Parts: sequence; structure tokens; C-alpha cells
Amino acid sequence: GEVDRIAKAVPDQLGIKLSEALETSPELKGFYEGDPQVHKLVDLARQVEGVARNASTHAAGVVISREPLTDLMPLQRATNSDALMTQYEMHGVEALGLLKFDFLGLSNLTILRQAVELVAEHRGLTIDLETIPLDDAKTFELLASGETTGVFQLESAGMRRYIRDLRPSSVHDLAAMVALYRPGPMDNIPAYIRRKHGEEPVTYLHPLLEPYLEQTYGIFVYQEDIMSAARALGGFTGPEADTLGYAIRKKKSSVLRAQKEKFVTQAAERGVEPAVIDAVFRAFEPFERYGFNKAHATCYGLIAYQTAYLKANYTVEYMASVLTAFRDTTEKVAAAIAECRRLGIAVEPPDIHASGLHFTVEGDAIRFGLLAVKNVGQGAIESLIAAREAGGPFRSLTDFCTRVDLRLVNRRVLESLVKVGAFAAFGHPAQLLDALDDALGAGQAAQRDRITGQTSLFDLGASAEVLERPLPVRSEIPSRERLRWEKELLGLYLSAHPLGDVADRIGEFVTAYAGDLGAELDQQRVVIGGVITGMRTVITKARATMGVASLEDLQGAFEVIVFPKVLEQTGPSWQDGAIVLVAGRVDHKTEGAVVLADAVWTWDEVEAMGPQTFREAVAAGERGRGRGVGNRIGNGQRGKPPPRPVGPGRDAAAPGVPVAVGPGQTAEPARRTAPEDTTADASPERILPWVSPLRAGGVRGRIAWRLGQPARVIRNDPAPPQAPAVEPPEPAALEAISPELDEPALPAEAVAAAVAASQAGTEPLAALPGQALHVRFEGAGSDVLVAAARTLRELVHDHPGETAIVLHVPAPGGAREMLLQPRVAYDAELMADVRRRLGERLVRIELA
Repeated sequence: GEVDRIAKAVPDQLGIKLSEALETSPELKGFYEGDPQVHKLVDLARQVEGVARNASTHAAGVVISREPLTDLMPLQRATNSDALMTQYEMHGVEALGLLKFDFLGLSNLTILRQAVELVAEHRGLTIDLETIPLDDAKTFELLASGETTGVFQLESAGMRRYIRDLRPSSVHDLAAMVALYRPGPMDNIPAYIRRKHGEEPVTYLHPLLEPYLEQTYGIFVYQEDIMSAARALGGFTGPEADTLGYAIRKKKSSVLRAQKEKFVTQAAERGVEPAVIDAVFRAFEPFERYGFNKAHATCYGLIAYQTAYLKANYTVEYMASVLTAFRDTTEKVAAAIAECRRLGIAVEPPDIHASGLHFTVEGDAIRFGLLAVKNVGQGAIESLIAAREAGGPFRSLTDFCTRVDLRLVNRRVLESLVKVGAFAAFGHPAQLLDALDDALGAGQAAQRDRITGQTSLFDLGASAEVLERPLPVRSEIPSRERLRWEKELLGLYLSAHPLGDVADRIGEFVTAYAGDLGAELDQQRVVIGGVITGMRTVITKARATMGVASLEDLQGAFEVIVFPKVLEQTGPSWQDGAIVLVAGRVDHKTEGAVVLADAVWTWDEVEAMGPQTFREAVAAGERGRGRGVGNRIGNGQRGKPPPRPVGPGRDAAAPGVPVAVGPGQTAEPARRTAPEDTTADASPERILPWVSPLRAGGVRGRIAWRLGQPARVIRNDPAPPQAPAVEPPEPAALEAISPELDEPALPAEAVAAAVAASQAGTEPLAALPGQALHVRFEGAGSDVLVAAARTLRELVHDHPGETAIVLHVPAPGGAREMLLQPRVAYDAELMADVRRRLGERLVRIELA
């Protein structure tokens, strides 16, 4: 927990050093300067930084030499195979002048080959992937839908979102997206999408760049774009431009300084304005964090198109190939089978009479491959298939044990096959497990007789059914136990799923599955659904109760953290076996990812709302996130969006009456009042200023407000309200509705702040070219500043754009300016989010 918190403060940048992290991360710097233990930890880490942790083998690197490598360098056995590897790391090998190639092996090439073979086997069609049409409508329709599970390079949650927004129309679009979705140029993705769809004008930093960047809408996408700009503006030769690109990619500081000076000088001599030169070089800088060259990206884009083409046009064969390729990775098999269910493709369970070694096609269905069953090896399966092909279908369990090689098909193999239903033709698992000892005994005796040359009754043609005992009468295994066996031995639920009929429809509502909860989604808000398999409560240091729920969806299991306030509001929803949808932020830790819930809905509520209303409710929760109370409070009103949370100074207003505005609050449109609470009559009446929602609108009067009742407007009454001599006690229900409501809704200083805000000038609606957003933190402790910096980072990530951010960090002797790398989209929504999540007093923001 504590170490993970510190590690997360290090910027997620490839190859960053701790010294650089301390300079660029206010959060890490705050930990370092404010906590002696963290200071010691970072200093120790800096001492071992750069030391080789272990000897690993490059995934695809091959060294080629004229002379024997033993004459040039020390060799050793590879750490994960019997192959040889160099003891020098790759940079040392290059320094020796040796040729190093990266030969990439892609499982997707095997998937493509197997899918083509299955199509030829089952449909009699010969497909040449080199000649398929590159403008297939079904393929681009599939890509635009974002349903790209199993499609090369386009499977991740983030890529699915972007490819849906992009709506690609050519292989060039796919190549560009594959190249953009890298740590370097990733920030350019929104602009690329907007420009492709005409939502933003296509501009070039200089007219000479247009011929090179026209296909990418003026966006720097590939490594070659750096070289083209260097040649067009700086007059570099091809080798000089390549040297510049190499210096940027490999962070060769000394080389880069010389190349930058040369570029600036020569570009200026060619009449390029200094501001343009600086802007172009800034466009180069993201490629320090890794970018693709065009040839690599184009190859990947073409393979992505080929996999999408087969999935769109030959779906069953393609998905069978995907399942075979990923059979050893439980999470990927689960994701592929979930995709088959979504596509309406049945995945039949293992069967000793129908299954082969791999996943196979049966008409419009896929049969589970036996090699994907745990504890069942290839030798056992080959023995089973050989016996089936030689003697035809098995007649009984005893017949099976008599005909297969029991040295390979041992008891453990048989138990596993029985538990996953592969012997369903002979009886249910409870009967078969009880009969296993007798069947094995008979089979072993028959095989011993064969080895010694004796003739058995089986060899004389006697029927196995006549000679074996009938199966014992047993009750069927409970479905819960059967599903547990499937999960244990297949890695997933196959014959059924705890989600039941919901499994096929839940995809309309969720934005992520368990298999998506990786580092890529860290700190992102998602909607995820599943069946609750367990719930435990934890008492916090503040003596409040929080929950940790275990959920399971179509792709696996995950945990949801339910903080005290959310648990208090949504407690009845967290029942074992209940199907719920949870909105919350992904928190990725070293040991895995959890979801920090801010809202929860039962499936009945979600189904009654429908996809569109549900999405609106989720979006409303996102806009209201950060106020401290869960966004969904069960109200028993099926088919209606959940009400907004009730908190300090917030209540449903009567039609046409604005809500009082204060720090952290914004004027909201009128809403209908919630059902009247019978306890509300006992609550005190508060007199609040009625502030105009418009800037400089002033105070228009006062509002009399009582919890649970419509607000009553007192218009322009100059007489101040008379405070009652004795204020009635707060109702007991008040704390249950809003635990934080333990003081007047708007204290005097908050009222003064609201009035001052109403009289301030209207903020600009957009940033002008060259303006930067200056963020200043007002006086606060280091712990508060660290938390605020993290929140600011999330806000910047949620609002990517073109406006630079200058952070003014409090430091001894005055604030220190820090230019943040990511840029932000300055607009009213950003400012509202900043005020809502950081408050008015902690941060001050201005454009300059």
C-alpha cells in the first residue's frame, strides 16, 4: 500500500530516472521532502538505479557475426531455454559493431494460418490473404463498432475506445492508430480523430511540411516524420536526419544537442521563423518516449486488417483459431469465449467423442479442445483419439478404460474429463466418479492380459455393457459445484454462468471487463458488472465500515472497494449472488487492479432504465464525481434515473427556483423534489442568499430552505432574517441522509465567497493561441498539496487538449514554476471540474 503509493507518484514515462521524476512530479517531491522514511527509500533506490536486476533474454534479438561469437564476447545459456545468449546487453553488442536483428514472432500469424486452413476444410474456400480486398465494408463496420476482441493490436480497452471514435476507412488509418497508440505520440490521438472527421481544421506548422504530413492530417505520427521535417526545414541529408531521429529515440543527449543546434541554425538560414522552429522541435520530443517507424506500423496495420477481415467474414473459423492460440492463457480464453457468446456462437463443452486436440468447428459452433483442459496432456489426448479412430465411438466408461493407454490416461486425467462433462454421454459426473475405480480396475486387468498374451472376454467380443456393473444411482452434482469444477479445470464457466441470461446483454451497459483492468486503465473511470461472489467488511481507522466485494464477470474475477459513504448509501445492493453494475475508478497496484466504487446499480434497476438512460446516469455521476457521496442511492423507482446525492447545501429545488451557490457548488437546473421524508418537518429552516447563476448578476434575494421540502423565495426583502430564539434539534434521519451535514449549509464566510464570486468578471470561454493555464496552489500543508497534485493530474488526463499548463509549486523563497508535459483542453467544463474536485480556496487558475 505505502510503497505502491510512492511508486505511483513516479511519472509513467519510459526510461525516466528518479532524479528526473523528483523534478517533474510535485507529488513525489512532496513525499521526498516531507517524509524522512520516503527520503531514505528514494536515496537507496537511486544508489541501485541502473544496476542489472537479472539476466533476461531479448524476445526477438539475434546477433550476426563473421567470426565465431566466442572470440568476441562471453556467452551463456539463456535464462528461459537451452539456447545461447550474449552476456553483453544490446547496447554493448551494437558498440562492438556487430549486426543485431529483431525477428518478431507473432501468434497472430499462426491464428491467420489456422483460420485459413479451417475455412478451406469446412467451406471449401481458398483464401489468399495477400489478395483480399482492402476496402471490405464488413471489415470496416466491425472496426467502427469497437468490438475488436481477437483483432491484432486493437484489443485493449483504450484502443477499442479510440478505434470506435476513429471509424477507420483504410489500412493507412489502422497503421496511424497503431503508431499513435504508443507512449510518445499518444497525446496526438484526439487531434488526429478530430481532423479526420472534419471537426478541426488541418493545419501544418510550416507549409513545407504539408507534402509529408498530408496523409496524417498534419500530425507527427511516425519516426520518419521527424526525418522529413529535418530535411524539409533544416536542409538535412538523409543520414543526418536519421542521426537526429536516432538521437531523439535513444536519448543520446550529446548527439541531440549538436543536432538540435544544427537544425535551429540551418532552418533559420532557410527563412523559418524561430517560433516555428521551436514548435517543430517540441513536436519531436514526445518520440523520446517511444514511437513506431512507418514500415513497422504499416505491417502491423495490415495484419490488424487481415485479422479483422477474417473475424468479420469467417467468424466461427477465426474465433476457433483464436481460442486454440490462447488455450494456455486462461484470461484470453475467457475473453474469447465471452466474445463468442456476444456474437451468438455456441462453444460446446469437451466431449470424448467429438473433441480434438485443439478447438474445432462444428457447423456454426465451436467444440472445446481437450488440450485446454487442465491436467490433460497431449499424450493422453493422442491416445484417446487413436482409440476412437481405431475402434469407433466408446460404448461405456469401462470400454473407454479398456481401449486407451492407461499409462497416459491416468486417474487424474479421467477425473478432470469427467468433471468438465466430457463423459456426459454415459451419465452425470456423480455417477461416473463413483464408478471410476471399477472401470479403471477392469481396464487395467484387460490391458495386463493383453501384455501377457492372455485372451480376455473383451477380446472374445463380449459386450462391455454386459460385463461391467451398472452405474450407481446418485443425485446429480449441484450446479454451483459443477460450475466450480469448470472454473477450476477450464479457467472459465462454460455450460452456464452465474450471470445467467444476463451474460449476453451485459455488454450493452459496461465499458470494461475483468480482463481489461490492467495498468492501461489505471485511474480511469469504468462501468463494470458481475455477480457478487463474496463481501467482507473492514473497520477503518476512523471507526467507519467499508466493504471489499468480490465480483466475477465473463472474463474473470475482480475486487471492488466500497468506501464507507458509498457503502452506507448502497448497502442493500451488496448481496451474495446479486448481479450489479459498478461505476468507479480503476486503481492498479503491483499485485493487480481493484475498482474504487462511487456508484452501484442492481441488474433490475439497470434493465428498467435501458442503455441510454443508464449511460446518462453514469455520465451524471462522472460530472458529480469528487463530491464525496456515491452517485446512486437506491430509490425503488424502476425505470427512472437515480436521484442526485443529497449533501451540504444541496436539495431538490422547486420548479423555476435556482439553488444557492457557494464554494464547490454550481447553480443547477430545477429538478423535481424527491419523495417527501416524514422526518423532514423536524429539520431547521435555513435562510440563504439567492445568488444569480450569471456572473455579475449579484444577490437577488434570499431563500428559505428546509431539508426535504421545496425552497421558498424571499425576494429583495431588505430586512435581515430574524434568527429563531431556539433552533429545533436536527432529526435523527439527517445524519443517515448526509453524514457530513453537521453544520449550517453555508457558513458566513462561504456566503461572502459566493457573493464575491458572483460579482467577479466572466472567465474566458477558450484559450487564445500562445496562452498557458497557470495553476497556483494557495497556502496548504504538503499532504494536501500532494493529494491536490494527483487530482490535477487526473483532470488533465480527462481533458486532453492543446493548452500548456504551468504549475506554480510552493517552495522556500517563493513559488517555483513547472511546465507540465501533457496539455489540457481549456473550457468551461474543465473549470467546473477543477472547482468541484479541488475547491475554490485551494487552487487559483488563470490564463496568461
